[in-house]
Amino acid sequence: MYIIGTAGHVDHGKSTLIEALTGIHPDRLKEEKEREMTIDLGFAWMTLPGGEQIGIVDVPGHRDFIENMLAGIGGIDAVLFVVAADEGVMPQTREHLAILDILQVGAGIVALTKIDMIDDPGWLDMVEEDVRQTLQGTVLADAPILRVSSTTGKGIRELIDHLQTCLENRPPRMDLGRARLPIDRVFTISGFGTVVTGTLLDGRLQLGEEVEILPSGQRGRIRGLQTHKRKEQTAHPGSRTAVNISGIEVHQIRRGEVLVHPGKYQPGHLLDVHFRLLPDASGPVKHNSEVKFFLGAAEIIARVRTLGSDEIKPGEEGWLQLELREPAVAVRGDHYILRRPSPGETLGGGVVVDPSPKGRHRRFSEEVLSRLESLLGGSPADVLLESFQLMGPVSIREAVARARLAEDQASSALHELLEGDKLVLLEEGEVSSAADLLAISRQQWTVETEKVERELANYHRTYPLRTGMPREELKSRLKIRSPRLFSAEVRRWVEDGTIQSGGSYLWKPGHTIRLTQSQNQQAERLLEKFARSPYSPPTIKEAQAEVGEDVYQAMINLGYLVAVSTEVAFRKQDYDQMVEMVREHFQSEETLTAAQFRDRLNTSRRYVLAFLEHLDAIGMTVREGDARKLRK
Repeated sequence: MYIIGTAGHVDHGKSTLIEALTGIHPDRLKEEKEREMTIDLGFAWMTLPGGEQIGIVDVPGHRDFIENMLAGIGGIDAVLFVVAADEGVMPQTREHLAILDILQVGAGIVALTKIDMIDDPGWLDMVEEDVRQTLQGTVLADAPILRVSSTTGKGIRELIDHLQTCLENRPPRMDLGRARLPIDRVFTISGFGTVVTGTLLDGRLQLGEEVEILPSGQRGRIRGLQTHKRKEQTAHPGSRTAVNISGIEVHQIRRGEVLVHPGKYQPGHLLDVHFRLLPDASGPVKHNSEVKFFLGAAEIIARVRTLGSDEIKPGEEGWLQLELREPAVAVRGDHYILRRPSPGETLGGGVVVDPSPKGRHRRFSEEVLSRLESLLGGSPADVLLESFQLMGPVSIREAVARARLAEDQASSALHELLEGDKLVLLEEGEVSSAADLLAISRQQWTVETEKVERELANYHRTYPLRTGMPREELKSRLKIRSPRLFSAEVRRWVEDGTIQSGGSYLWKPGHTIRLTQSQNQQAERLLEKFARSPYSPPTIKEAQAEVGEDVYQAMINLGYLVAVSTEVAFRKQDYDQMVEMVREHFQSEETLTAAQFRDRLNTSRRYVLAFLEHLDAIGMTVREGDARKLRK
């Protein structure tokens, strides 16, 4: 399904032409009918000869209602550009054409209307030539110009045939599975409740689904769907859709908000955009100036931050960061318009390149400008890589969604990045553009790897007697909140040989514990005390008091001592001997009691219980009542 939008000067016959094409007069407001002038958006629909249904959005032509026009023109597939034969090109003709050019509405037909009012064929030729000259250098430069009369019907059949041809060559709307419907009308119907309408730009809506209104965050459920007054179970991308919502009152929604699936979009106050100032603008756009920002059906006051320059002059292009007074829902590739608030004037517009920058940019940063250029003109692989760069470690599916690439483009771009070693997979699994696997750009992975190497090196210098850093401490130092992400990164670092892992500790390859001469002497004195009483040695607390916690832990890590509980440790050779005694006992006996082992070692119950419970914990023995058995 496609949407056609009208454009052109006031009273050039747009609404009358729509009625001649569809049998539906788009003016719905009482004031519009009384004044015979379109004030707000009007809607109609028709079926083309090939059976394709199209919707038509009729927009105001009067300069006082140009901002209402912008609310309807953003979601169209092609334009029906109307010029009256009796007046020719007028001021709003040129302004509407400039807006279409900025929005890159690349398909259209020019209808030269009211030809029944002209008797001189030469006049029509002159007007048509003037129109053709006006179209030069714009998106409608090659559009056909058809002479029609809505009153007599002359040329209407040819116009319909051209509409069919025009739309046959238009690509279908992308369906990235992220439904987004900018709301251009909100009203209530008795017995049904709240209804919103708009053009569904992406994804599908289904009866019964939960939906969210952004940026307000109101949530409701789809009670009914209609397209051209026909009930539907599913609304498809590109369709003019009316959504009956339960759970939200009509006064809680306003034009310009966006209906989406919950959690799919995040409204933001900052946008990075490429901007083109119209050649006939009254003056430059300067840094820190205030503008009206139009996107979809939204109209928001914004402050301009010029990037790379202090101003953009008429006819020039440049980069802007827009600070919006209210948050907007935008995606990369959206086209927008800027107007001067007072006196009202269309300044220009362009395309959104980053809908959620991390913060205010340094205005003259070469790095920022280079990144924006890459986003604007890059290949699908460039755009996807930039998406990973902006989002950091993220699932492939989320990065693809942000890049706003079609499935075939995303798949090709993904494999190109992986084959070119520009992307690092952090998790194992089947790779596809819809995969939930975590990945990171090679550039950021290098930075992360250098960071973890630096953190571990610093830790080893600070604590040379420790095996490594506790995993949780490294997670905290790297400021990684997600346990899943941290585990994935550690796994990859271990695979790459960047770090080594053991138990709950992580360390750099080649790191070994080395005691100083003084520390060695302390350790030897402590081991002598353990040797004098091998089965009743000093407690851990006493050992730490003797040599300090770090040297004691080093003795554990180096294998000099084996801790069997939080209170008791043995020399490694004594521990091994005790284990062998237990094995020998079970060669002739089925059970071993604490009393038996205490008598064998001639020690206290405190040490025996700690040792036997340790054997239970490591799975060598199993306790049954007061005795132990060898675990099979």
